[in-house]
Amino acid sequence: MGGIIFIILVIAVIMLVAMYNGLVRKKKLVDNAWSQIDVQLKRRYDLIPNLVESVKGYAAHEAGLLEKVTLARTRAMGVPSGDTGAKIAAETELGGALRGLMVQVEAYPQLKANENFLQLQEELTSTENKIAFSRQHYNDSATNYNTAIAVFPANVVAGMFKFQDAALWQITEAAEREAPKVKF
Repeated sequence: MGGIIFIILVIAVIMLVAMYNGLVRKKKLVDNAWSQIDVQLKRRYDLIPNLVESVKGYAAHEAGLLEKVTLARTRAMGVPSGDTGAKIAAETELGGALRGLMVQVEAYPQLKANENFLQLQEELTSTENKIAFSRQHYNDSATNYNTAIAVFPANVVAGMFKFQDAALWQITEAAEREAPKVKF
């Protein structure tokens, strides 16, 4: 009888350790996915001052828009990396400011023809695509992790060790949800 209880206890401990380790692995995947977003955001931060300088010469009267982009960049860079919700909000604001800048650029044909600007625009577009892919990967990892800590019996282990849900990157601006309007 004592041997059976011992075997059951050993199996329970093994299951507990396996669940805990599985949750830790999933959490580390979420952290890694977030780090990949950070890499792309750093690239975006580095491109923005060059883009703003290129636009300044052609669109001097768009100073308010350029200042908005610069301030949004500064705010986004200042958010601590551990504050996922604030980082997502700041990056959403920066993305909106950049989109506004690119819409305004359409009014300046000589700027659109500038080789330096075109290269910066291409690099920024490429970076935005990489950020979108990284966000998707992060959301996939976070959803996998969030599901793992919510299902039984892992939710018991997650509760014991205070595993927290990972924030998902979601569209918060209604304008981003709308399909683009194409006119011919």
